[in-house]
Amino acid sequence: MPKPIRRRLAFRGYGPEARIVNVGRFLALLFVAVFAQVPAASGEPVRLLAFGDSLTAGYGLPQGDGFAPRLEIALRNKGLDVDVINAGVSGDTTAGGLARLDWVLASVNGGADVAIVELGANDGLRGFDPKTTEANLNAILSRLRNHDIPVLLAGMWAPPNLGREYADAFNAIYPRLAEKHGVDLYPFFLDGVAAEAELNQGDGIHPNAAGVAVIVERILPAAKALVESAR
Repeated sequence: MPKPIRRRLAFRGYGPEARIVNVGRFLALLFVAVFAQVPAASGEPVRLLAFGDSLTAGYGLPQGDGFAPRLEIALRNKGLDVDVINAGVSGDTTAGGLARLDWVLASVNGGADVAIVELGANDGLRGFDPKTTEANLNAILSRLRNHDIPVLLAGMWAPPNLGREYADAFNAIYPRLAEKHGVDLYPFFLDGVAAEAELNQGDGIHPNAAGVAVIVERILPAAKALVESAR
């Protein structure tokens, strides 16, 4: 304990009892000073950054029907005060996401509290080297960790037409990175929707409104846990 504080505690009052009382007051003031800075105590919503590609952006859907706004509604219906920030860019690759991440973080008013990272689908569709995809995602997760932003990593599976060897290499990226960075993993973002014609738009790739509803319903427990970790 610094000497000025020790002297003040020693001379305010008399005897050991007075010192105990003064130490208690000091600790109480310290508690208030520290925890007054915690965002959860400010009454502001948790800012959840949805960082991804067209699957996050809501490609081909009316405003309000995409993943980000539907997830926000679902989380608020669970009693969570949260703003989901749509940082999805259609056509984005992991390289594109990495290139714009710093700008995105700087542009979020108040900064992001937590993030869902959904990238890699376009890498797989274009047959990019899985090692490059992994390196980009690794850099993204490292930067978010440097900003103390907890992450839910949404995994992606390689298109089956690229062969078993490619699929094995690509699909292993997400669990490996989740373990390396100590982040939660949602194994497959399109779980329950991929290859289901009635849940996708005409291109067979992007979910329609019904498909988004399935995605949100399935990822909701993991997203809820992520938001609660910020509190």
